[in-house]
Amino acid sequence: MKTLAAWYRRNGEARDVLEIGELDLPAPGPGEVCVRLSTSGVNPSDVKSRRTRPVDAPLIVPHSDGAGVITAVGPGVAAARVGERVWIWNGQWQRPLGTASQFIVLASEQAVLLPEGTSDAEAACLGIPALTAQQAINLAGDLAGRTVLVIGAGAAVGHYVTQMAKLAGARVIGTVGNAARAAHARAAGADELVNYKTESVVDRVKALTDGRGVDVIIDMDFSTTAGWLPQGVLRRHGVLVCYGSNVSTEVAVTFRPLLWGSFDLRFFLVYDLTPADRARTLAQITTLLRERRLQHAVAQRFPLSEIVRAHEVVEAGQAMGNIVIDLS
Repeated sequence: MKTLAAWYRRNGEARDVLEIGELDLPAPGPGEVCVRLSTSGVNPSDVKSRRTRPVDAPLIVPHSDGAGVITAVGPGVAAARVGERVWIWNGQWQRPLGTASQFIVLASEQAVLLPEGTSDAEAACLGIPALTAQQAINLAGDLAGRTVLVIGAGAAVGHYVTQMAKLAGARVIGTVGNAARAAHARAAGADELVNYKTESVVDRVKALTDGRGVDVIIDMDFSTTAGWLPQGVLRRHGVLVCYGSNVSTEVAVTFRPLLWGSFDLRFFLVYDLTPADRARTLAQITTLLRERRLQHAVAQRFPLSEIVRAHEVVEAGQAMGNIVIDLS
């Protein structure tokens, strides 16, 4: 069958390398489903991949997140799945054909039943942002009565982290870069906010915790946060959970404060969760969706014909929420 899709054949700027046209799509094989996608989520990792990740296939259809309806199943998949509304995770992880396409064929388990009450645009925010947030919360441990510092509380992942931490009973201190992001994080439940551009995060956090430091840091930029650890922002025996860094190669750390603080540093890549962690996070997200306990932030929507603009908005880093491509 044919599918309308966007793709690139080489690395480069969005307007230089992204193409739109029709592609041949294989029928679903054993254990696979075909999904008619209505939305595709654009994440920062998608634009980074387009610019820098080696192109190891004749072409790459970008994006890992999306939502739609199962239209066909392969051998070994229950025929009853046809017609299910689903959301997608890892659509373009270690495979060339992602969700910037009207149809996608992928493993059945990567098409997750979408509970009623969540729109397809909102569901396109789940695969990377919400799953990253949920895994970070899981790695942080029991948060009831604890104080959590959320780095980037007004960003896509941080917005979910803030909500989930509050649902777990935590006090949340969030870092933000401007008043608009502060309002966004506050609406998600943040108790206190620190503007990292105008305030010393270390001094402000220590003041808010009576000098003790926070119990947990959930971190999107280890290249910055690593420098705070020797300064008392994390209490002794505290936990830092990290899923990203603005500097992704070498980050300097001072060993002695980490040792004497007995800090627990936990890093993870949301694309590469263990089967047990993946099953746990999917079940938790499903429950939260079914109970309608999450706020979703869709910042802007673009038709597939404007995918270049969508990528450029993500790269600009100013959007308040997720960028979504409409495919139907």
